[in-house]
Amino acid sequence: MIFLKILNTVLALITAPLLLGIINRTKAFFAGRNGQPLLQPYYDIWKLLNKGSVYSIATSRIFRIGPVVGFSVVLIAAAIVPFGGLPVLLDFQGDLILFAYLFGLSRFFTVLMAMDTASSFEGMGASREVTFSALTEPALLIGLAAIAKYTGYVSLAQIFSSINFDAWLNAAPAFILIGFAFLIVFLSENSRIPVDDPNTHLELTMIHEVMILDHSGPDLAIILYSAAMKMWLLGAILTGIVIPVHSDNVFLNVSAALLFMLLLAVLTGIIESSMARLRLLHVPQLLIGAATLSVLALILILR
Repeated sequence: MIFLKILNTVLALITAPLLLGIINRTKAFFAGRNGQPLLQPYYDIWKLLNKGSVYSIATSRIFRIGPVVGFSVVLIAAAIVPFGGLPVLLDFQGDLILFAYLFGLSRFFTVLMAMDTASSFEGMGASREVTFSALTEPALLIGLAAIAKYTGYVSLAQIFSSINFDAWLNAAPAFILIGFAFLIVFLSENSRIPVDDPNTHLELTMIHEVMILDHSGPDLAIILYSAAMKMWLLGAILTGIVIPVHSDNVFLNVSAALLFMLLLAVLTGIIESSMARLRLLHVPQLLIGAATLSVLALILILR
């Protein structure tokens, strides 16, 4: 049992950057290019780890400890979020609330690091980040509340172990609404199109990327790795809802979950290749729409 608990966390640690590689290869395919190697995110992180860091004289200790706090947060979250029916290292009642607030803590330190540079440019990105996150978090929290109400548990491991084929037959409309809401949350929280473009460096459109422009070397490597981990964890939440695979075969459970994660990465690449980034004024409408879907799902479960 302890091996399976460790495996749940190790899978996240090892496989998370692969999602970024799949997204980039998918975008390259639709653009008619060969694209970068599938394992390029691993190479980038390793290269940055072997470089030195440069710090502005305007920064304080907050700028230096921020990346470590961000990685610590996703590491704790990886010990809470189950994947493919695997047991987790940390399992207690109410851990779904901790999961949501862990990401809030990570965002708080990211914003602090951006503002610690005394750059109005990064301050602009921080302002946009907290504005959009204030609209994204209700969709996530209400969606989790709806699932908790249906299953009768407030622990992520127990919630996802209760979502089986019978649950889908009984509450399919609510689960579909939550699935679409969490897909929007997945794109928004990971700074993907249509909310943000991770590849842009245009002053008027940058949100997340602008906040880490002053980071370099190992600090930037930790931030990029933490972002990949965050993508994996949010994808694992979506996987636990959409894929109700709970047979006694652990290999089958994990294989089905991994397949969905790969398809989710491909879908993200397709979305980024087939549509443009939304105007900043239209992003709140999308995020409010995601919260509305979660509210409707909660109403369906309560009725």
